[in-house]
Amino acid sequence: MKITAFALCLTASTAFADGCPVAPDHTPALDKLFAELQVASGDMEARVISNQLWELWLEAPDEPSQTMLDQGMRHRSSFDYIAAKERFDALVGYCPFYAEGYNQRAFVSFLREEFEQALPDLDRALELNPRHVGALSGKALTLFQMGRDLDGQIVLRQALELNPWLGERFLLKPLPGEEL
Repeated sequence: MKITAFALCLTASTAFADGCPVAPDHTPALDKLFAELQVASGDMEARVISNQLWELWLEAPDEPSQTMLDQGMRHRSSFDYIAAKERFDALVGYCPFYAEGYNQRAFVSFLREEFEQALPDLDRALELNPRHVGALSGKALTLFQMGRDLDGQIVLRQALELNPWLGERFLLKPLPGEEL
């Protein structure tokens, strides 16, 4: 009995980081939305679908994490990048398995032109959610800003495979030996 309780505690500690539950699994809804993006008839339809993706990604695991996310985004929207970063730092500390915390913190770093700081957060967001188109396009833009155009083009292609309607599609250039 003691061994079972101990094993349960170990399992629970991996599912909950500092009290934060695992983020909701939206895989079926995401699968459907990504499929719809592939057959979207134009920018307007794709924008509606993309907004639905963002609604899912922006659903934090619990109320405290949602509050941190919302506060950070409000601070970022009002150009208070220091306070935004503090909120996203708190969110990542509380929910280290929630991709959007890293993605939002990377966005603040990008806006502050701290590209070297943004890249590890984008990589972590993509480890947690490999189909996060926002993190993929953000990584491509970050790499472009760092002068790593070839790497940026490769990541941009990954984003466009998921969402061929991204506004960043106009940044697509041929890779060496490739025609567009």
